[in-house]
Amino acid sequence: MRKLGLIAGGGSLPVEIAEHCERSGRPLFVVRLKGFAGTELSPYAGAEVGVAELGKCFKALKRAGCEAVCLAGNVTRPDFSTLIPDMRGLAALPAAIAAARKGDDALLRFLVGEFEKEGFAVEGAHEVMDDLSLPAGPLGRCSPPDAAGGDVHRALEVARAIGRLDIGQGAVVCDGLVLAVEAQEGTDAMLARVAELPEAIRGRPGAARGVLAKAPKPIQETRVDMPTIGLATVQAVARAGLAGIVGEAGGLLVLDREAVTALADELGVFILGVEPGQP
Repeated sequence: MRKLGLIAGGGSLPVEIAEHCERSGRPLFVVRLKGFAGTELSPYAGAEVGVAELGKCFKALKRAGCEAVCLAGNVTRPDFSTLIPDMRGLAALPAAIAAARKGDDALLRFLVGEFEKEGFAVEGAHEVMDDLSLPAGPLGRCSPPDAAGGDVHRALEVARAIGRLDIGQGAVVCDGLVLAVEAQEGTDAMLARVAELPEAIRGRPGAARGVLAKAPKPIQETRVDMPTIGLATVQAVARAGLAGIVGEAGGLLVLDREAVTALADELGVFILGVEPGQP
């Protein structure tokens, strides 16, 4: 079992991965990104590294004997003018800036390439934990009502379309009407916008209608940036009066799955996995 270097940003995903490695006995070394990684990761063996300190990161991983890395957690796009890189980071900076001009996915693919050039295998979070991704069919007790079938199809169609244009990963549809698409603001902010729309065009708590769909972009580097839902997503969907969430089986990460499933059942929100390529 090769030792894993966890490059940890914010949120619960890096914590879940670290706890999984601990339970399964997989050797782990955690690189905590300054300003992003939570204090929950402090007890694990590791190092704290700035986002532009590539040399420090690579040296720490190699000293620890890591053969593979997993990049996980929330990291906002940096202001390149404020970064303080080390020598290795400085050498990579022009190419990183050029990649960033092409979009977040290009920047992430560049970063993956830098780790691979140093000899590390890059594993996706869903590869480290094979139970993270959404399975096919309903997750939990709630299934989509027959009336939601059209919205499920339409929302996935829109999410895939904006992905092809490298705009975002998510879309909300109610009664066939596109209420919102996700861009740089993220899923939670998009759902907050939906919650402020007139109830005449969306559902409401107790009379839910509409669907949130999330789908990976065709060009997306899924090892470091796969669509994700968690407890906050389910809560925001319910507040917006939506009936459920749909994603591609194997193409959507479900953080804290047991808690998410329990909350969705409690709130009456369905979570549905469809096979890739299926409507």
